[in-house]
Amino acid sequence: MLKTPRLKLEKIALRLGDFQFKNINLEVAAGEYFVLLGPTGSGKTLLLESMVGLKTPQEGKIFVDGQDMTHLPSEKRKIGFVYQDYALFPHLTVEENIAFGRKNRHRSRIQRLLPFFNILPDLDKDALIAAEVKKISRLLKIEALAKRYPANLSGGEKQRVALARALIVNPNLLLLDEPLSALDPERREGLQNELRRIHQKTGMTTIHVTHDFEEAVALGDRIAIIHQGEILQVGSPEDVFRRPASKFIARFVGVRNIFQTEIIKSTSNGTKLLALNGLMITALTSLTKPAHFSIRPEDIILSREKLTSSIRNSFQGKITTIANRGTLIYITIEVSSSQKQKPPIPFIVAITHRSLEELDLRINDEINLSFKASAVHVF
Repeated sequence: MLKTPRLKLEKIALRLGDFQFKNINLEVAAGEYFVLLGPTGSGKTLLLESMVGLKTPQEGKIFVDGQDMTHLPSEKRKIGFVYQDYALFPHLTVEENIAFGRKNRHRSRIQRLLPFFNILPDLDKDALIAAEVKKISRLLKIEALAKRYPANLSGGEKQRVALARALIVNPNLLLLDEPLSALDPERREGLQNELRRIHQKTGMTTIHVTHDFEEAVALGDRIAIIHQGEILQVGSPEDVFRRPASKFIARFVGVRNIFQTEIIKSTSNGTKLLALNGLMITALTSLTKPAHFSIRPEDIILSREKLTSSIRNSFQGKITTIANRGTLIYITIEVSSSQKQKPPIPFIVAITHRSLEELDLRINDEINLSFKASAVHVF
């Protein structure tokens, strides 16, 4: 439980057609970069719209800094929302789009977002806003775009302008709806780095929606997995991706090796033996009943010779497929047990192109695979 949550969702229920949220409880700390991760149709955007006030839940409450915002109009919530499609005004220039959110606000205080920003108190409202637009544009590296219109901007430039427009009102929360999904890989990586830099610079509490688990790992202090209107797991990237709480989460975050054990036996050294089609897998777990277990493909070691180390799990198998997935090679290895009537077990292993060349691996080759007991996650 967070001691000082900036955002708190308490038993949120919202029905929209055939879709519904089911008792959503969530807390986000002040200054946290929080990622809401889930597949298309899981309710990610709808949950953001509930936070910002575009949708009102039938049950439950939404608190920001301890204040009940559930039925407060969206314009009074001090929440910045960056839409997936940017939602820029086509007839306004970049600087006019950025300034739009400040036009109707009182100039009584300088942005907490820009503590280094020093303006003389006798500046009029328009001059103050113009100075703030200039500073936020510099922060987002879009000063040169000031006089251009949205039609003449790239996707990455539009996203920066939309982000600047949300930040300039100094929101208590910044909500980002799939901010990188419309960009090509190179621009996506560049803006991802910019989001990290801006968050470090401003300390803005941010909730970022995505369906991309690599994006979530790169940016999130913590991650919540959402599926079919339910929050299934909340934790650090390490918790979620190495210790998934369910079979669905394991598959969604790319574990690939997911099995159901038939029985769990305790050993004298404190580990457990998991029976799998005649194979015995050594694992570190406190569970004592049949369960699922997973092994991430990058945690499996391949070798031509059998390893003589302390690694508890070591087997020999046959390579059945070699799949090039860009930066990594995924190799499927079937391991047979001593019980001939049992079907072989397919293990998927991730290696680099260099490792593939060094090991000189080909389909139908016999190969040794090994993994630590600590690499086996039982759930």
